[in-house]
Amino acid sequence: MAKGKVGKTVESLGDYLKDQRVAARLSLRQLAEQAGVSNPYLSQIERGLRRPSAEVLQQIAKALRISAEQLYVRAGILSPQDGVGGSVELAVLSDTGLTERQKQSLLDVYSSFLALNVGRAEDDEN
Repeated sequence: MAKGKVGKTVESLGDYLKDQRVAARLSLRQLAEQAGVSNPYLSQIERGLRRPSAEVLQQIAKALRISAEQLYVRAGILSPQDGVGGSVELAVLSDTGLTERQKQSLLDVYSSFLALNVGRAEDDEN
């Protein structure tokens, strides 16, 4: 069975994280400890079996000393066209007053509004 877009995104994220971990000369166990996640969970992320939350990605980015936004793009949470500074997605993802589920719901609604507006703009052109 072929993997869908999400599967490939998660797999690509896992490969990228492993490359970053190796470049930082950290073992899987060391990175897991520094990021505050379990060793098996981090292993599953690296192998593309799990899709981590934005919060977990932020913890991993901090431990690796890399940009969390870069991980969000690789995970498919942010699109590369969104720009890093001041985007709605980053504001939602960094809001500590929201749960992960609430953050994802807000991002889904925002994405649907953007898609709706693109459709309307195309209709206006025709």
